[in-house]
Amino acid sequence: MSKLFSRVAFHKLCVGAILGGSLLVGLASEAGAQQKGEARSVFAADYQKKLAAVVGSNNEVKWTIGIRDIHDVQHLSDGHWLLQTSFGNVLELDAEGKEVWRYEAGKTDRGGPIEIHAFRRLENGLTMIAESGAARIIEVDRDKKIVHSIPLSVPNPDAHRDTRLVRPTPNGNYLVAHEALGVAREYDRTGKIVWEYNVGSKLYSAVRLKNGNTLIGTGDGHRVIEVSPEKEILWQIQEKELEGVQLAWITMVDRLENGNTWIVNCHAGPENPQVLEVTPEKKVVWSFKDFDRFGNALPVAIPFQR
Repeated sequence: MSKLFSRVAFHKLCVGAILGGSLLVGLASEAGAQQKGEARSVFAADYQKKLAAVVGSNNEVKWTIGIRDIHDVQHLSDGHWLLQTSFGNVLELDAEGKEVWRYEAGKTDRGGPIEIHAFRRLENGLTMIAESGAARIIEVDRDKKIVHSIPLSVPNPDAHRDTRLVRPTPNGNYLVAHEALGVAREYDRTGKIVWEYNVGSKLYSAVRLKNGNTLIGTGDGHRVIEVSPEKEILWQIQEKELEGVQLAWITMVDRLENGNTWIVNCHAGPENPQVLEVTPEKKVVWSFKDFDRFGNALPVAIPFQR
């Protein structure tokens, strides 16, 4: 049973850190999130304070789960969640917080470690899992049987740095953010590299946009860039370009339906927001900052639509 609570009053919020199978409980601060712009609900996860939670637009915590580490999350169309409590697992929780499925990372063929930094439930019902250390993408069924495997081109596999986020593309390929290599690559289903872009930093995310361009969160490059298929930078936000904001380690990025860009600004310190929404004209129209519930290691945040 997951340590998930469907409703928790923020003044009594208990933060659980799942360490070695035990649940360590502490009391969170009563202060709340600071949102600038139209208030919205947000899923956020921070591995400094060992907490993942949905914070409502009214600043009330809808639910929370203790974590050790996390680099990805997906809110499914049926209300379920795919998330992780460590780099060694992927969990599916139903809307009430009950664990209904789990995948545990094993070892490489040589007995080395494997870490998971990206996962996605696909439209066909399979689950994509990127296995760093094993340097591959696998698609598994509900019985955790590997249905398909795609090798990744990694000269020196590293369980922690082979990959960050991996996302499917409309043509059935995968766009991989290779953190250590500093390269965003598109692989076909045989493992052939069909497109790549050298970012020049330890990137975290790469997302193929509807217009065919690629939006990249450049990690310690301190910027967000949109790159054409011909590898031309068409749009970018640099470290100190936004008024009153300094960009630090850029993790998750996405292009919202309204055309604005979602940016998760990790390790930026309490003077800066942890999450931003920015217009094409580079105006910050919404931001989220909560250094009471969360800390300075918040790499995962998505808008909560329900």
